[in-house]
Amino acid sequence: MGSLDGKIAFITGAAMGNGEGIARVMAEKGATVILTDVNEMVFKTAENIGNGSIAYVLDVSIWNDVKKVANVILTKYGHIDILVNNAGITRRIESIDMNDDLWDMMYRINVMGGYHTTKVFVPCMAQRRYGRIINMSSVTGPLVADPGMCGYGMSKGAVVGFTKALAVDLARYEITVNTILPGYIHTPGVERAAKLSNPDDPNVALSAVAGRVPLKRLGKAIEVGYLAAFLASDEAAYLTGTEIVIDGGNTLVETGVLIAKERAI
Repeated sequence: MGSLDGKIAFITGAAMGNGEGIARVMAEKGATVILTDVNEMVFKTAENIGNGSIAYVLDVSIWNDVKKVANVILTKYGHIDILVNNAGITRRIESIDMNDDLWDMMYRINVMGGYHTTKVFVPCMAQRRYGRIINMSSVTGPLVADPGMCGYGMSKGAVVGFTKALAVDLARYEITVNTILPGYIHTPGVERAAKLSNPDDPNVALSAVAGRVPLKRLGKAIEVGYLAAFLASDEAAYLTGTEIVIDGGNTLVETGVLIAKERAI
């Protein structure tokens, strides 16, 4: 038996990266998985995962679109048990060059998207007095920041605040709400950043990043999936409002500069 047998999971931003990893593990653990994404690749991803997985194209920033897809899901299944708000975008643009349109777009997708899906599915969870909501934040914003990450960091910090407040509101319905804060996970987004950093040889940039992580490698999307599956299981029933970092220990390091060691006397 799997830890998610009989559960229905709705996952946004699931065409690739962390969302795909989460969908794959939850299906492996026995859940019926519903994948959504703005990218039509989501259909192929659902087909590859199998185990009854289905997919829908969805822009979580558009409320009416979220309502339409949710109505289809609730008509088909009657409810969902697990909601994973993973959809998000990032753009590395320094604050002095940021414009309102880009700032608003990151907020609408990274923050409002999770609010939309939560708003539409929480009533059925509350009625059944059961639910697991997992929001995808990042170490960037809540814990650390690099140059050019002002807009992204703002949105991911907001996700943490949203999680905590929501956890308090929904506890009386026995719905748990938790946040995952990934560090450097080997996803298409990280590969895109590496190409921008070193167009001629992105692997050099990826290796340099991995070398600074205490575990000396990038994380895998499937590892984020295992964490999400645990938070979605009954084994995590007493966890709510938490922020769980998965970054290979990267945010433990105070400085990346080599400092001479002293010998103990």
